[in-house]
Amino acid sequence: MVILKQNDAGNTARTLAIAVGEAARLDAPLLVATSSGETAVAALRAAREKGIAERLVVVSSVYGSRGPGLNGMKDAFKQELDDAGVRIVTAAHALSGAERAMSTKFHGVYPVEIIAHTLRMLSQGVKVVVEIASMALDAGAIPHGVPVVAVGGTGRGADTAATLTPAYTNDIFSTRVHELLCKPY
Repeated sequence: MVILKQNDAGNTARTLAIAVGEAARLDAPLLVATSSGETAVAALRAAREKGIAERLVVVSSVYGSRGPGLNGMKDAFKQELDDAGVRIVTAAHALSGAERAMSTKFHGVYPVEIIAHTLRMLSQGVKVVVEIASMALDAGAIPHGVPVVAVGGTGRGADTAATLTPAYTNDIFSTRVHELLCKPY
């Protein structure tokens, strides 16, 4: 595992190089979390260089996460991904979603948030890679029972990559993280 410096501007490029290389080596789907679309487009370019762009799946935030009726993905990035035929999964976060509404309104802690906080003990990106892999599987964007390489981050950009076999969100404890490829300290 490669340990990356937290909040380093070079983390996205390093993380994508590691993840794309591993996805090519394993002949595995490559999943990338994105909010603005910037990391997804960088992943597309890196995947093209390795000849695996057809295996790229982008997982983005739902509409409303940036305000009523709004999605954070910039139109130009979405267009570039669409033009390249990249599958974009837009779904509620598997490890928050409706449960966040309950904890915000009733000021409690609920089971799914406990899962998320436990994964964050490793890093925010570890939580994200588990989450987006389940979201992509739920959406039918990746095959069931197949290891994937997933990329996530902390705030902006990417700083975490892992190889895992995801489970559907209704069976998330069956997810198997095989290897953390990189993460921040």
